[in-house]
Amino acid sequence: MLVIASFENSIFIELALSELEQNDISKERILAAPLDKRSEQRKLFDTIHRADGLSLFDAAAILGTCLMLLGAIYGYILKWGPIIWGIIGAVSGLLLGFLIKMMLIKKNKLGVKNITSEIVLMIRCEEHEYKTVEKILWDNQALGLTRIKNM
Repeated sequence: MLVIASFENSIFIELALSELEQNDISKERILAAPLDKRSEQRKLFDTIHRADGLSLFDAAAILGTCLMLLGAIYGYILKWGPIIWGIIGAVSGLLLGFLIKMMLIKKNKLGVKNITSEIVLMIRCEEHEYKTVEKILWDNQALGLTRIKNM
C-alpha cells in the first residue's frame, strides 16, 4: 500500500518522519519530495481554455444593473430623460463595479489561498501499518492524505 500526504514546509514534517522511523517504517520506504513554487503571476483575465473561478464582472454587472434602473427611474424627473440617464447609470455602474473588484484583487490578493502544499510525502507500508501511519501524519499537521492499495 502507498500512503501519500502533503505538508507545508515546517518542523511538523521532520517530526512525522522521525515518528514514522520510530514505528519501524524504514527510510527506504519513505520518499519526501519538495514542490516547486509558481514563479509567474496568475493571469487576471480568463480565456475560453482557462478559468480559475474568480470573476471580475459579477460586481460590475450588479452595480451596472442597479444604477441603470435608478437612472431610468429618476430620469423621468431629470432633464435628459430616462433613456440617457439609464445608459449613464449602466456605464458608470459597470466601471465602478469593475474598478472595485480590481482594487480588491490587487490589494487583498482575493482568491489566493494562504495554505500551500510544499512537500509531498510518500510512504510504502503494509495494510496493518496503515492506521498507525495515518494517525502519525494527521497528528503532524498533514494538509491532505490518500492511500493507494496494491493491485
